[in-house]
Amino acid sequence: MGKPEIAILGAGFAALTAARNLRRKLPQAAITLVAPKAEFQYLPSLIWVPTGLRHRSDIVLPLERFLKRNRLGFKEASVTGVDDGGRTVHTTAGPLRNDALLIATGARFMKGLAGIEHALTLCEGIDAAEAIRARVDALTKGRIALGFGGNPNEPTAMRGGPMFELLFGLDSWLRKEGRRDNVELTFFNAAAEPGKRLGEKAVTGLLAEMARRRIDTHLGHKPLGFSEKGVETEGGHVNADLILFMPGLTGPAWVKDTALPKSAGGFIKGDEYCRVPGFDRTYVAGDAGSFPGPDWLPKQAHMADLQAKAATENLVGELAGKAPRRTPRPELICIVDTLDSGMLVYRDVKRSVVLPGHRVLHWSKRAFERHYLRSFR
Repeated sequence: MGKPEIAILGAGFAALTAARNLRRKLPQAAITLVAPKAEFQYLPSLIWVPTGLRHRSDIVLPLERFLKRNRLGFKEASVTGVDDGGRTVHTTAGPLRNDALLIATGARFMKGLAGIEHALTLCEGIDAAEAIRARVDALTKGRIALGFGGNPNEPTAMRGGPMFELLFGLDSWLRKEGRRDNVELTFFNAAAEPGKRLGEKAVTGLLAEMARRRIDTHLGHKPLGFSEKGVETEGGHVNADLILFMPGLTGPAWVKDTALPKSAGGFIKGDEYCRVPGFDRTYVAGDAGSFPGPDWLPKQAHMADLQAKAATENLVGELAGKAPRRTPRPELICIVDTLDSGMLVYRDVKRSVVLPGHRVLHWSKRAFERHYLRSFR
């Protein structure tokens, strides 16, 4: 295929990594990104917005330069469906034909709990992070309740790490502000040992850190709903003046009415090569997909990048008539930041490592942010 037309759906970690890799490997290809905005949000740094360490201009990047530098087309639209065995993408701006497709539109949060409008969800983006900042700034006395949920049909579909970071970051910041004695913190979760995907040592360390910081816990009780007064759980009521909650994840809404294979949790199925089974030259990477792997397989930026790299190599091979051969290595790397320190958690199929809190890890997280963003500026 001399000059293939390739469509990449999304503008997040997996999509941009895929676009850059495909341009390097296929200099003559016509590559088009499809997303509602030509904009990239560095989601890992949202944890620092509520405490003022980061602002919108620091972590929200316009993509015009990136698109021009990599000679990428851009279709400003939302995806509404995929048809013709992957060869046609339906969007709010009309159909888009392709010779190969990579889906990286991300996941969406499950908003089924009663009263969910009373909670703010950090990882919905910069608007949510700024709303949390405003609410915390205005809170001179009271209680903040923080927690996260999961997808009962897909245990890996959760994002708990940022909530631990937000919890510890708010504690550190409120202490510096001299307000911690007047603002109480409660962490709630349906699991008695939240964060087990990080490993047993990490859970022990996280709970010990909560105790050391005098953070109250309400664990092992399933949340039932939210109200202006707090959180209702199977184990009772948690008073709260501000609720910060990260619901479980499910697949993109547009996937529901397509023929794409779906997992029990509502995600697009991907095989070990990130191919979508039954669809030629169609791949999925990042949070939109459900992949084989260990029960701790993370939905995080690092894993999305690894999947995108494997997917693009296999896609290029398939365009040349070759069988796929690259599989993304299951790997979890997380620095649980506390605003002035950090705990490193690492897992792969052979080992699980936890390094206790140290100031250098906080600065390492900031250094990686600078390094990553530099490539997209």
